[in-house]
Amino acid sequence: MVFSNTFVFGLFTGISVLLSFCLDREKTLLGLKKGGKMLFNILHPFLNILILISIVLFFIPDSLIVYYLGANSGWYGFGIAAFIGSITLIPGFISYPLAAALLKQGATYGVVAVFMTTMMMVGIVTLPLEIKYFGKNAAILRNLFNLIAAVIIGILMGWLM
Repeated sequence: MVFSNTFVFGLFTGISVLLSFCLDREKTLLGLKKGGKMLFNILHPFLNILILISIVLFFIPDSLIVYYLGANSGWYGFGIAAFIGSITLIPGFISYPLAAALLKQGATYGVVAVFMTTMMMVGIVTLPLEIKYFGKNAAILRNLFNLIAAVIIGILMGWLM
């Protein structure tokens, strides 16, 4: 019988919670309550953004995504992905379903890698806040180096995949 990762992790989690419950009921119940609150707090924005992304991807024709982000988009596709990724403020756990949807609709691995990397590491929208706390030079250099790194990662992913 082959076990899926979900089953193995679920079993491990269940055994861990049961062991923790046997060792200290109060802390375990407190931890489960905090975890439930965190899940509830994350679930609302996660579902909202997921629904919004689904609606947007529904209205954008596959041919348009393939044209701008597909195999023949070249550096233009990397530029679009880098620009959009740099200005979006989407949490990491939401970006993965979006990346899967883009790949399914014809975007290349390299372009999606650039998009996701810039989304996580480059912050044009948050640049004024970074400048305030880290200084102008540090904030601009951090974003510039991360943008360069994102393009290199995209090239490597495109080459490997």
